Amino acid sequence: MGPPLLLACLLAPLCARGASPAQAGAAAPQAWGQHEAPRRVKRAWVIPPISVSENHKRIPHLLVQIKSDKQQPGGVIYSIKGPGVDEEPLGIFSIDKFSGKVFLNAMLDREEQDRYRLRAFALDLGGVTLEEPTDLEIIVVDQNDNRPLFRQDVFTGRVVEGAEPGTCVMTVDATDADDPDTDNAALRYSILEQGTAGMFSINATTGEICTARPGLDRETMGVYNLTVQAADMSGDGLTTTAMAVIYLEDINDNAPEFTKEEFSMEVEEQAAGVDVGKVFVHDKDLAGSPSWLAKFTILEGDPEGAFAIRTDPHTNDGVLSVLKPLDHEVRDRFELTVSVQNERPLEPSAPGSPRALATVRVRVRDVNEAPAFRENPRRVSVLEGTPPGTAITTYTASDPDTQQLQSLSYALLYDPADWLQMDPHSGTVRTKRELLHPSAFLQGGWYIALVLARDDAEPPLSATGTLSIEILEVNDHAPQLQPPAGALCGRPGRGGTLLLGATDDDRPPHGAPFHFQLSPQHPQLARNWSLARFNVTHAVLAVLAELPEGPYSLPLLLRDSGTPPREQQQLLNVSVCHCGRDGACLDGALAAARAGAGITLGALMIIAGSAILLLVLAALGAARVRGRRRALRKGLLQRSRDDMRDNILNYDEQGGGEEDQDAYDINQLRHPELFSPRARPPLRRDAPLSSGTPVAPRKLPSSPSDIEEFINEGLEAADSDPSVPPYDTALIYDYEGSGSVASPLSSIVSSLTDEDQDYDYLSEWGPRFRRLADLYGH
Repeated sequence: MGPPLLLACLLAPLCARGASPAQAGAAAPQAWGQHEAPRRVKRAWVIPPISVSENHKRIPHLLVQIKSDKQQPGGVIYSIKGPGVDEEPLGIFSIDKFSGKVFLNAMLDREEQDRYRLRAFALDLGGVTLEEPTDLEIIVVDQNDNRPLFRQDVFTGRVVEGAEPGTCVMTVDATDADDPDTDNAALRYSILEQGTAGMFSINATTGEICTARPGLDRETMGVYNLTVQAADMSGDGLTTTAMAVIYLEDINDNAPEFTKEEFSMEVEEQAAGVDVGKVFVHDKDLAGSPSWLAKFTILEGDPEGAFAIRTDPHTNDGVLSVLKPLDHEVRDRFELTVSVQNERPLEPSAPGSPRALATVRVRVRDVNEAPAFRENPRRVSVLEGTPPGTAITTYTASDPDTQQLQSLSYALLYDPADWLQMDPHSGTVRTKRELLHPSAFLQGGWYIALVLARDDAEPPLSATGTLSIEILEVNDHAPQLQPPAGALCGRPGRGGTLLLGATDDDRPPHGAPFHFQLSPQHPQLARNWSLARFNVTHAVLAVLAELPEGPYSLPLLLRDSGTPPREQQQLLNVSVCHCGRDGACLDGALAAARAGAGITLGALMIIAGSAILLLVLAALGAARVRGRRRALRKGLLQRSRDDMRDNILNYDEQGGGEEDQDAYDINQLRHPELFSPRARPPLRRDAPLSSGTPVAPRKLPSSPSDIEEFINEGLEAADSDPSVPPYDTALIYDYEGSGSVASPLSSIVSSLTDEDQDYDYLSEWGPRFRRLADLYGH
């Protein structure tokens, strides 16, 4: 099929293409009565787009009428489809199905939809398509029904003060919802209000705001509020307004100025690190900006650098402070020249300030100052042993308050050994007692004391001084030989040397090095002995000729290195011993040497003789006692040899034991006095002197069943007896008494005397037992 053959008449009752009504009527029955083969039919005409104005208020409004060129009398049904009909938005357009008239049923808004595309259909009464659907386009014609709108209510911009004319600040822009291809959306911008100065202008087409005149001064006016307008129809239509706020940025076009030319302040002397006062400045630039911050400098009047000035970051004022203590007596007033400028350099076009300099007068107020020791600590030297009352030094302080009538007094604040005394008026220090050395109060030979100086002002002030006294060493001690005795081999070259040392109670330089020499008063000693220096504190004694064994007493002369030197002659006891193979003394000789250390030869002879005499007496006494015991043991053994049994004997057993208890008569071991009825109970040696006489032994139990009762009775008696020693002492279970006729039990196994023993086998046990074999074997 070709293109649709529909006839559309714009506000016409009939449309035909060169055909008369009769021809049309003749053709119609054929179309409706029979179906011919498909053939191309030309359309009557092309329907141009239909335009309708938005906001059309006469509703319904006939837009167009369409007709089919195959129209049968009363037999064509028309319909339309598309947006506004059967698609959203619904109900805007409608068609009369019999006449083909298209109507507008609602007001149109171009800003919502600017055109509609519909499809028109022609059907017979049976619903058969007579024509192909055709397009019907409806265009909505724009009207100026929308005002321009700025993109924001308030526009903000910044520009530096003093900007040249033509400096652009910002751009304002607006939009219009109307058709941009019409004047309805042609916008023009203008400034309605900006104050009386007229400092800014706006581009009518672009909306760009620029400076129009010179003379922008932030200090005069820092913010400009402009009312801008946008109008459509090229400025003759609808309008809207917005605000444009322009801030001026500060530049350093104003120098800081002192509020006055002179400032006066006051500060106490000796004050340091304190604020004296402030100098005030004023700056028209923006507070807190680098163009506003001030910087101060002291130009004159402070050659010592006693003052400093800084900027208060909150107020921008200068704060003057004291760095070093001031002395009223030296200088009582200062006159300072101070300058001020900004942190940021001043603009070249800015005028200079006539008040960039100021004079600051500072008065130093006099106050009471503490005295001071000019020499602290004071060091003096004193010889040890200095007698009491000796003046050591005069330690005084000075009072800085020369313009005040004050006096100072002195006292010892710290004197740990109570060695010193001090004059409270003159400050003279004297010894209170003899200064001794060594002492626990000395630190490296120095004695430390503290002196207090106080003025008589109100309130009084004081100062403390340190007095360091060096106790000088005096050479008052001679060196002492250490050790005073020794042993050495008597053969030259084979261990015949002895290392000698010395000590000195004096401290350096009155001590070492020590000088050792044989006594000059005995020149014969040099034939057999030599003395050579080993180091600063020791010397080596050596034999020059072979000497017999025995003790020797050598007078030595020892001298220290003090000033003047002290020397002393001392005796060295030397034992010349029997030399071993390695040149060392044998054990016996060495022991003898050690026993005789520090004793002269005569004393050794006396001691040796006394020892021999004591040994002889002890041997005689031992022999006599041994003879008595041997005789007694021999008689007892002969009487009781036949009665000896090879069993355990009961010695006062308290219950139990063997049945053969009567094999040996226990009464033979008891003292005869115990069997006398008038005999006194024996005195216990282990009882205290103040205790009473102990109770006689109790009767033994007769049967084993009485053992428990016997033990309990014994415990009760022991607990109630105050004469019994404490439980942790050695107790005598059965006291034999004094002078017993019976021999001790130990004599049973002592029948063999020392002479009957053979100790020769001890020599086979090694060198350690050889000495025992020599003592007991012969």
